[in-house]
Amino acid sequence: MMTKRVVSISLGSSSRDKTTTLVLGEEAIQLERIGCDGDEAKAKALYTELDGQVDAFGVGGVELYVRVENKNYGLRSGLNLVKTIKQTPYTDGRGLKLTMERTIFQQVENMLDKPVMPRRAMMPMGCDRYGMAVSLDQAGFEVVYCDLMFGLGIPIPIYGLGRLRLLASLLLPMVGLMPVSMLYPTGENQDENIPKYEKWFNYGMVIAGDFQYIRRHMPLDLSGKIIMTNTTTSTDVALMRERGLRYLITSTPSLDGRSFGANVLEAALMAYTEKKRELTDSELQTLVKELDLKPTVQKLN
Repeated sequence: MMTKRVVSISLGSSSRDKTTTLVLGEEAIQLERIGCDGDEAKAKALYTELDGQVDAFGVGGVELYVRVENKNYGLRSGLNLVKTIKQTPYTDGRGLKLTMERTIFQQVENMLDKPVMPRRAMMPMGCDRYGMAVSLDQAGFEVVYCDLMFGLGIPIPIYGLGRLRLLASLLLPMVGLMPVSMLYPTGENQDENIPKYEKWFNYGMVIAGDFQYIRRHMPLDLSGKIIMTNTTTSTDVALMRERGLRYLITSTPSLDGRSFGANVLEAALMAYTEKKRELTDSELQTLVKELDLKPTVQKLN
């Protein structure tokens, strides 16, 4: 039986590239990440070149849609990258992010050495990880969403899932027209760390969301903190350990010392099922349970 191949083409830094093998059930799937260092033309060319040659694409470093509950808000910069794909199914991982992450804290809480008190958390971009936002909310956390700060540079915090959904409905149709460089760290910007918004990083014990937003502005001292995120490399883990982080929780399994993005894992599930299309929420939930896919908890300090 031939090994299936999944390729994640990312606008992120090529320094984060990795190839490894994931075993799902009894099937081996080769996972490959190719970073394009912010070069959108290169990403488009790779999608065109590999179309029909691989079993599934992951779309990394950019979203196709921001999914808030059951509403998808399209991002033109991401959709433009994949518009020439004709044969290979592709995903940005939004289905898996919502299905796996909406109970993430509940799954890992008993793996921590003591209860998280007080119940407060900060999310730099709640719209992008709405499943995590739901998990924290249902676990009784008071969460501050910093989407306006980290996404648009507007220093206004947001409190409450209802307000986050309202903000998404008002702003995301317009934000979706903006170039990706204005919305998300790409290329070498993913390797930068400029401490900022320290007040909000210190709002509570938990910091949750996309690691690129966290890494870009995280403070020098993270002593005792818990980061709940995804897509971390061994270099990222070393950086968090150096800054005193207590726990790193990633929503997907750790492979060869790193957690791959939700887009990679969802693409692997698409290849595994051979359905040649995006999977539904119910299909993803069934596969997560059948394949025993769980979050990873690492105690760093």
